[in-house]
Amino acid sequence: MALVLAGGMVAGLVTALLPAERTGSAQVAVEETPPGDPSNTTRLAHQERITGDITPKSVVASSDGAVIANNMMYSHSSTLYDAESLELTATVSDTVDLAEFGYPDRAGETTGAPVEAVFSPDGAYAYVSQYSLKGPGEGAKATDDCANGERIGRSAVYRLDVAAGEWDQVIEVGRIPKFISLSPDGSIALVSNWCDSSVSVVDLAAGEEISEIPVDSAPRGSVILPDNRTAYVTAMYADELYRVDLTTGESELVLETGRKPRHLVLSPDASRMYLTVSGDDRLLELDTATGEVLREAPTGREPRTMAISSDGTALYIVNYYANTLSKVDTETLEEIQTVEVGQNPIGVTYEPTQGRVWVANYSGSLDVFDDTAPADGTMEP
Repeated sequence: MALVLAGGMVAGLVTALLPAERTGSAQVAVEETPPGDPSNTTRLAHQERITGDITPKSVVASSDGAVIANNMMYSHSSTLYDAESLELTATVSDTVDLAEFGYPDRAGETTGAPVEAVFSPDGAYAYVSQYSLKGPGEGAKATDDCANGERIGRSAVYRLDVAAGEWDQVIEVGRIPKFISLSPDGSIALVSNWCDSSVSVVDLAAGEEISEIPVDSAPRGSVILPDNRTAYVTAMYADELYRVDLTTGESELVLETGRKPRHLVLSPDASRMYLTVSGDDRLLELDTATGEVLREAPTGREPRTMAISSDGTALYIVNYYANTLSKVDTETLEEIQTVEVGQNPIGVTYEPTQGRVWVANYSGSLDVFDDTAPADGTMEP
């Protein structure tokens, strides 16, 4: 595949229609509901467990009332939900014909494997990484141990038109792309290429990879700072954290983290970032200016993905082997609450329009929690 992109062709098999209020092309993000009590003063209450033909590796909320789950190669789909009603609004197959997206040498049926997603700032698009592409020109089998090396085919990010429920772009990136982060101005995507020990910098207006920056083994989590230039990236199997300059392509080791650093989130003011160290069952708080560790705290067993409340006062951490979700007060780094979820929770997102927390359980479900009621003794423990 060449580093070019074409879009506009209808792809993805939509098995349910989106609600009427989401059928137009969104250009401006919907305002969030007025804030209630600070999130570190409220408690989680379970609302619903969503099942179906899903095996969610991740779940991500937009700014305007949509939620996407990405179901890997086990279900070969991304599923969209309405944040208010919790209803399934679309199921989009990961099967495309790459010839319809500017790759004529790969004509025919290709299947992906949706891993992670990030929404554009206005919520109109979701960019979804595909673990691998299987079809014409696919290359050797992709596996997490990267045993086939450079024989593994390069993969891609698909762009989903949320209102239409259809893929409308395919952007080539590296081998086994996993996490995606977006610059605050929405111009750049940063994609972690697990088996290339690198990150792809994607110009979203051009729809193409513009550079590939080396880091170290098994890059995973990332954040981009408000300057739209500086990023931090975890190298999960190297036990390292890197600072990356997206303009010059330079990367710098800033921290030896301990075993398996996985996920990063920024505080709303971007002065702090939080890092889960999965192999050591730890949470780190770091200074974004220096990468220095400011505080640390224990977590549940094997912390994976995190989310942060809109007001920045609470973190939500899924503990993969404990089958729990922990809520942590960012002012103290103390655990506020731990709740049981489904088997192997691996993804989590804070949905701002309803004040809810969604958890992706890899075994085949989504748990949804309300997080708006005050801690007055009437909530679930």
